[in-house]
Amino acid sequence: MRYFFLLCSVFLVFNLSAQPAATQAGHIEEGLKQKRQMATNSLLRHIPFKNIGPSVMSGRVVDLDVNPENPVEYYVGYASGGLWYTNNNGTSFSPVLDSSQTQNVGDIAVDWKQGVIWLGTGENNSSRSSYSGIGILRSADGGKSWENMGLPDSHHIGRILINPQNSEEVVVGVTGHLYSPNEDRGIYRTTDGGKTWSKTLYISKVAGIIDLACAPEDFNIMFAAAWEKDRKAWNFRGSGSGSGIYKSTDAGKTWKKLSTAESGFPTGEGVGRIGLAVFDANTLYAVHDNQFRRDKPKSPDKSSDKLKKEDFKNMSGSAFLELEDQKLDDFLKNNNFHEKYKASNVKSMVRSGTVQPVDLAKYLEDANSLLFDTPVIGAEVYRSEDGGSSWTKMNENYIDDLYYSYGYYFGEIRVNPGNKEKIYLGGVPLITSDDGGKTYRSISKENVHSDHQALWVNPNRPGHLINGNDGGLNMTYDDGKNWTKHNSASVGQFYAINADNQQPYHVYGGLQDNGVWMGPHTAKEDSKWHQTGHNPWKSILGGDGMQVQIDSRDPNTVYTGFQFGNYYRLDLEKEKRQPIQPKHELGEAPFRFNWQSPILLSPHNQDILYMGSNKLHRSMNQGDSWETISKDLTLGGKKGNVAFGTLTSISESPHQFGLLYTGSDDGLIHLSRDAGGSWQNISSGLPKDLWVSRVAASKHQKERVYVSLNGYRWDDFTPYIFKSEDYGKNWVSISANIPVSAVNVILEDPQNEHLLFAGTDNGLYASFDQGLSWELFQNGIPNVAVHDLVIQPEARHLLVGTHGRSIYKADISALQELTPEVLDKGLHLFTFKDIKHSESWGNPSSPWSKAETPGLDMVFYSKSPGEYAINIKTPDGITVSNTEVPADRGLNIVSYDVAFSKKGKTAYQKKYKRELKIAKDGKTYLPPGTYSIDLEGGGSKDQREFLIKE
Repeated sequence: MRYFFLLCSVFLVFNLSAQPAATQAGHIEEGLKQKRQMATNSLLRHIPFKNIGPSVMSGRVVDLDVNPENPVEYYVGYASGGLWYTNNNGTSFSPVLDSSQTQNVGDIAVDWKQGVIWLGTGENNSSRSSYSGIGILRSADGGKSWENMGLPDSHHIGRILINPQNSEEVVVGVTGHLYSPNEDRGIYRTTDGGKTWSKTLYISKVAGIIDLACAPEDFNIMFAAAWEKDRKAWNFRGSGSGSGIYKSTDAGKTWKKLSTAESGFPTGEGVGRIGLAVFDANTLYAVHDNQFRRDKPKSPDKSSDKLKKEDFKNMSGSAFLELEDQKLDDFLKNNNFHEKYKASNVKSMVRSGTVQPVDLAKYLEDANSLLFDTPVIGAEVYRSEDGGSSWTKMNENYIDDLYYSYGYYFGEIRVNPGNKEKIYLGGVPLITSDDGGKTYRSISKENVHSDHQALWVNPNRPGHLINGNDGGLNMTYDDGKNWTKHNSASVGQFYAINADNQQPYHVYGGLQDNGVWMGPHTAKEDSKWHQTGHNPWKSILGGDGMQVQIDSRDPNTVYTGFQFGNYYRLDLEKEKRQPIQPKHELGEAPFRFNWQSPILLSPHNQDILYMGSNKLHRSMNQGDSWETISKDLTLGGKKGNVAFGTLTSISESPHQFGLLYTGSDDGLIHLSRDAGGSWQNISSGLPKDLWVSRVAASKHQKERVYVSLNGYRWDDFTPYIFKSEDYGKNWVSISANIPVSAVNVILEDPQNEHLLFAGTDNGLYASFDQGLSWELFQNGIPNVAVHDLVIQPEARHLLVGTHGRSIYKADISALQELTPEVLDKGLHLFTFKDIKHSESWGNPSSPWSKAETPGLDMVFYSKSPGEYAINIKTPDGITVSNTEVPADRGLNIVSYDVAFSKKGKTAYQKKYKRELKIAKDGKTYLPPGTYSIDLEGGGSKDQREFLIKE
């Protein structure tokens, strides 16, 4: 890895024409080492973060491992939220991966007899936010400590098998890189507990292993599912000739391909993701995402006389003009065409040649609809009863509404260990079959989330299932008739967050597949809501939750939405919502909206709303009507099945209305100084083809602008952050000493122009010199992806939206006061907040309750480590309490309980002739008044007053 340290006169030179290259495994390992060193030396290592939830809405589960002898004990792996453990049947969970350098989980396997956990890092799905890992980890103490056992360039691990007779023998299926080809994929085997590995099956640079399964009675007999895929930012090909099924009869030493043309299992370019379930050495199932096209219907569907979008794709102009007006009007109304499009004027447009009939179909075809219009065969189930030599397709009809077009996202099939005819399939719903896969029924219920990723079937108790999905964890004891929900872990996957200015302020955020939620930042994360029926966090919209803007004048007016630009104006008080997505004109090319389309309320007028497609749109009336104020601000898109060539970030300078910046997913940054009247491409000098994760106009200097670029979609994890002091004419890199990790957000502090924050795919950093150097800043936050950052100015809180561990907050008031002048001082004591006195201090209300105790956190900066004396004094100089504390270089916190020392109490009573009450906890607390804190050591001293109010 190269470390980029920026000096004032040094500018970095990047290759501006080459496609970004995948980051080498060695650079990633060096970055992890660098980050460990930063954690030890950071100026901010003592500033704590607190998780504020939510936990009620969970995140994506990828795997489960249950103790078969004691099924109330199990582990749950979350895609980007770590590994959690329960020994009380899911009533509560404890995180056991927090000491690791990643929270990204692909698969887990546990030797319950030996207490050994094997964990493959890097999610085994291929989602838009499936994060890579750092190899395979092993814990011999239940997750208290972890050792990296190698395979560092695996990125994503599909499945792990442990020999039940010898936990030193492990077979691992490696899926490999998500966005780039690599050699380190296939099947790896160790017989010495991970000290050495041998690669026993390799297909190609683009085909890895997504699933492994062995015969329950014989570890030697195992089966592997290979998957060829190619994901790019603009396209996902989820199938290929490298996909197929393999078998080993010697515990993974050698392999033979089973899915041949003669086997009965599909072969060729349309073979997609495959999931396996083994009943015994002879009987096994495979669920296959078949990407071959469906046969066209022999005759058109005449069951309905209603017009459909497809009817217009090949319709002639003359046939269109002969349509009944009422029939056409019904189609236009039912498909939410703008009200100006009536049958009569649309026919006039066709008659004059302004539009063609096919334009009505194109008008409705956005990225979301096209995903569901793909006519592939989809999910199908095969069974072999001769150990995989031959296969029979079990489903007679299409298994529709299971995968839709997201087959790459699923692949779980399970068979009841006691009944080979009883199988389960996970997709959008969870379905089961009692006849070996011929017919199915759904066992999803109203309290079970969709998108099912993991399922455990109790081998000893039929009907007992534990299910992991995109919304967390569910359990049933009656084969899905009734389910309980087990979401107590804060593992939400946030794309974006925001905060309002009410008291107490509320936090809002959009989650992956879990909608948009809001709650007060003071909300307690406990189970009281089960008793009251009121969780402090509330769902305000469904779908994949996206960006949120709140009217600063009225927190009931909220703008938010779900994927591909489907945004709404919400009236929370009246529980109403109004769709506000800008619409193209009939006959024009549809707007291209990103998965996470950017929106922005103007800081100059809260009626003015901006929204980005491939163009920038502006509404002057809260989204009721729109004007497009730019040309296409991207490179024009690319051919593929994923929306691309779209805007990803919008910023307006608080210094001038109409000073606008946009960033796109294909690496362009544009500037307008005249409210969209004209635009200038200011991307020159920046690396090409990178996703603009954030563009941010400075709050302090009109000419200053910050940009973060993200190479995640190339497997390029280099941190890219830039600053310009001249509206983007010239750029300078300010990523400095941030370890290897893609950057999602750059945020400038509103009070201290030297203070910046950066969120990456593996943590959070702060800079006190505008990016010349960075400090690791995540005390209390595990190594998780940080997607968004917001500062609540009145509370002086930094809010951190993570993609895997929900939301954290920290008091950054001391950081905002840490100016260059303070950093040059030997010692500095920061401002304290006043405390309100209470007679209940130290006095519990009952024998069963805990006494309320006050606390004053004394935060001070020390330029060098040492011992410091603290004296708490009255205005008359009476020392009421004192102590000596060790301090590290940087910010230190000493918590003071606002109580007298024994000596201080005597001195106070003698001076003021006043009797002091002793609380029930044995302490005597300071009465209301003004006090000073004197801090001294290392040849420096400082003093600060605080007030205990009546």
